[in-house]
Amino acid sequence: MSAQQQSQPTLYERLGGVYSIATVVDDLIDRVMTDARLNANPAVNEAHHKVPPAGFKYLVTEMVCWAAGGPQKYTGRSMLDSHRELNITPQEWVAFMDDLQQTLDKFKVPPGEQSELRAIVESTYGDIVVGKT
Repeated sequence: MSAQQQSQPTLYERLGGVYSIATVVDDLIDRVMTDARLNANPAVNEAHHKVPPAGFKYLVTEMVCWAAGGPQKYTGRSMLDSHRELNITPQEWVAFMDDLQQTLDKFKVPPGEQSELRAIVESTYGDIVVGKT
């Protein structure tokens, strides 16, 4: 690794660390939990009301921090295990990605960081989307 690569800040650092990431996740989860497009799926609606939002926000914050290169370790279930029974469709995935985009825009996350975050989220598609169109 060159000196320039070593001094390159991580996505975690560029996003402002845990406090900034937690603030964005807080907004995103509030948005997702009340999204009629997602809650139209009875399994998703039930899951959204089964756990307290604060705990869900904690795990998502932990995961985003970890995936972005922060010091946190994700302690929740795998994406496959936590979404297996939800029968999430490609259309519901698009709705979730729209919610994500609205949140990133609200907090004026720069385009480069948005692209990196979307790539992280997109990498979970195969474990989350199991429903057919």
